Amino acid sequence: MHRQPLLKLLRQHRPVDPDEQAMTQATIDFVEQYPNCFDRSLLSGHITGSAWIVSPDRQQTLLIHHRKLDRWLQPGGHADGDPDVAAVALREAQEETGLTTLTVVAPPGDNSNSDISQTVAILDVDIHPIPARNEVPEHLHYDIRFLVEADPTEPLGFSDEINNIQWFTLETASNYTDSESIIRLIRKMK
Repeated sequence: MHRQPLLKLLRQHRPVDPDEQAMTQATIDFVEQYPNCFDRSLLSGHITGSAWIVSPDRQQTLLIHHRKLDRWLQPGGHADGDPDVAAVALREAQEETGLTTLTVVAPPGDNSNSDISQTVAILDVDIHPIPARNEVPEHLHYDIRFLVEADPTEPLGFSDEINNIQWFTLETASNYTDSESIIRLIRKMK
């Protein structure tokens, strides 16, 4: 089944707090209930993939200022039917940042497999509402987040979806958001 690889990753994921634990379980339940969970045509919600991009020394993170949501966020987007959510996260990160040398890496403290090319681990799980827009009603994004390394000296590109893109130190990044999910990602890097 096309949902089994994601369900396996979700079951292996170790949330850092009760809120993330609840969101992880709710995401498992959602994926089990809806065979079309990867399709944005599922109007109640759908799976998305995000990349928490960090420098190799893990001291900086790359955030985008999302045009529609008017917020600083990590790159990511819709799976659009693709059940390989890590590949979705990488594709969206490349499209939104212009970076080409992105590598999915194991989250801090993940000792499940030293060969990341054979096993990708989830960094974070978040469920958040997306406001209604035109004919699309308010719905939920079941966001699966992966840790991605990039070279902070590589030139950045821009996409139509963003107003700005910038590398921040982890301490500085927390000044640009009040989102608990972004703050949780920052805490995971410390």
